[in-house]
Amino acid sequence: MAAVEQNPHPMPELPDITAYISALEPRIVGQPLEHVRLASVFLLRTADPPLAAVEGRIVRELRRIGKRIAIGFDDELWLVLHLMIAGRLHWRPPAAKLAGRNTLAAFDFPAGSLVLTEAGSKRRASLHVLRGAAALLAIDPGGIDVLACDLDAFRHALTVENRTLKRALTDPRIVSGIGNAYSDEILHAAQLSPIALTHKLTPPEWERLFAATRTTLQCWIDRLRTETNGEFPERVTAFRKDMAVHGRFGEPCPRCGEPVQRIRYADNETNYCARCQTGGALLADRSLSRLLKADWPRTLEELDALKRR
Repeated sequence: MAAVEQNPHPMPELPDITAYISALEPRIVGQPLEHVRLASVFLLRTADPPLAAVEGRIVRELRRIGKRIAIGFDDELWLVLHLMIAGRLHWRPPAAKLAGRNTLAAFDFPAGSLVLTEAGSKRRASLHVLRGAAALLAIDPGGIDVLACDLDAFRHALTVENRTLKRALTDPRIVSGIGNAYSDEILHAAQLSPIALTHKLTPPEWERLFAATRTTLQCWIDRLRTETNGEFPERVTAFRKDMAVHGRFGEPCPRCGEPVQRIRYADNETNYCARCQTGGALLADRSLSRLLKADWPRTLEELDALKRR
């Protein structure tokens, strides 16, 4: 079975947004935002307060709100960027030109320009200008911060509804900042199936999942910080060679050596190890199971036999 082409622009998740914020803090906090230049009228999604209201104001703080970056100014004004799938940030020399059709905006500071680009033809990235804590709260999907909660709060959030672990971890109303890539890594680390139901987990499984979630996210935050080494992160991607399963369909699992499997849906796929996570059972892939119907292999052994036909 040939590997499917991965989405080339996976959405930045909690570790990536944290890397951006860590790089931006020493560059723009305490500095005035001199000017905002828009190359795409579709980027700005609010009209009041006007964009000009933040120009000339000093940046006071940065916050992560889910997968968004919030830049705070005096008078409770906020610029909120959502990069969506293909949006990326770049640090350029002062007054950098808005070059190329993928460049959407530049935020000019004394020491440099923060440039927003978005690959592809679809314009999904967004910029909001907000005033006040209530407006900022209104755009927060409400998921818990797993790096700041305890096991009980984590378990409570994920069991309000009976969801699969994959859906629960990637729902921004339940957990803040986790998407397709890091949920794969978390579930592999916890040795849990992506389709296990939250209401069916045992206490030891909850402990493994909570520990794996915190450890995986913190590990990648630390790795990205080490990789950039004070430079601005220019290669934000959810496909990294050091990942255990995400984006590694068909490659050996680093724990057991069995080939990494997948479940495909829409433009995404879930990657997992059948040996480590599902007791050797293969999860039905929607497109292949339609094709193979009753011949869909249920175990790694059946898959091997199918390949030898």
